[in-house]
Amino acid sequence: MAGVDVGAPKAAKGKGKRKAKKRLNVRIDMTPMVDVVMLLITFFMLATVFTTPQTMEINIPPDEAKVEVAESNLMTLRINATGMIFWNMAMEPPQAIELKSLRALLVEGLKKNPKLIILVKVQRDGTYGAMIDIMDELNLSSITRFSIAPFTEYDKELMQKISG
Repeated sequence: MAGVDVGAPKAAKGKGKRKAKKRLNVRIDMTPMVDVVMLLITFFMLATVFTTPQTMEINIPPDEAKVEVAESNLMTLRINATGMIFWNMAMEPPQAIELKSLRALLVEGLKKNPKLIILVKVQRDGTYGAMIDIMDELNLSSITRFSIAPFTEYDKELMQKISG
């Protein structure tokens, strides 16, 4: 709390003389403010522990590593700039699919072929959120074998041919 020392009133000694006013002493008690600061520090220390970052571990092979994969074990997911998803197995023509039904397709494909590898291709103009959504679906489908590849001109032509 705060307090003000006013002192005792003194009687005037002479008439007509002006006395300089005595300066008042102001004293501020800092104890309640320290208590509030300590409570805030404790709150923020405890609140930050509960928000741990959510990350996914990805192992990246060296640049010179080349892996031969049978086409029957390869499912390709292509995402265009508008966020539309197209999938195909091996050399089949791509088919459009919505994000909400992608997980069922992935789980079914993994049941049919335990050696299934997913190849993800996102168009350069696509959004980062579309890529994250696909990664989340792969993670929720328990697919651990996937690869991210560049979106080529062949993929672009194939997507244009299918969509219109």
